[in-house]
Amino acid sequence: MKRVRLQKVLAGAGLASRRAAEKIIQAGRVEVNGRIVRELGSTVDPAVDRVSVDGRGLRERRKLYIALHKPRGYICTRKATTGSRAVVDLLPAEWGHLYPVGRLDVESEGLLFLTNDGDFCLKLSHPRYGVRKTYRVVVDGRFDVADLGRLKDGVLDAGERLKAEAARLVSANNSRSIVEVDLREGKNREVRRLVGALGYEIGSLTRVRIGPIRLGDLPSGKWRTLTEPERKSLLRKL
Repeated sequence: MKRVRLQKVLAGAGLASRRAAEKIIQAGRVEVNGRIVRELGSTVDPAVDRVSVDGRGLRERRKLYIALHKPRGYICTRKATTGSRAVVDLLPAEWGHLYPVGRLDVESEGLLFLTNDGDFCLKLSHPRYGVRKTYRVVVDGRFDVADLGRLKDGVLDAGERLKAEAARLVSANNSRSIVEVDLREGKNREVRRLVGALGYEIGSLTRVRIGPIRLGDLPSGKWRTLTEPERKSLLRKL
């Protein structure tokens, strides 16, 4: 069998995402054939080499792919900090090893994937793959149609250029408006910053689609497993 990068082996075993696996290696927690390995470029032959983490041998876990409707007030992490709630707490206890694919800020809600497949996580969250994501934004007051063009042309915020792939006005009146914004890159809090830069107050922000997968009628706080055709459809063009 060909040799594989160590961080890919850890991610493939469902231990952590590829990026998190790199930190585990650098921390000196990984042994290959009884020897601690810290170099990120290290490779192993999974069929021959004995890999262990924190003294425990690595075992391949069944890959899981979960779609969750993240509620407001939850953070996208495996462990909650003091005074916070983690999205993993919404899943069965035996799935505590799953990790979020990408992020939604604590005040946002909507579609979020969780998995123990490091390659899946990397391809759905890394900017270089450009997976399209759709956000539904409710703003106070009437949204100016002309500002749809400004969202697509891009704005500057804190010296950083932010730009929507597409923008659509769903409804508008004098009290509130609903806008849908598509992104591919997903910079930190990009939708909030993008819409806020135009002077609008955001009432709520919901991610309603990732690639071809829609949030649909999945209730807030509930989850479902992705089907094999859905998983393949997400990765088809990557």
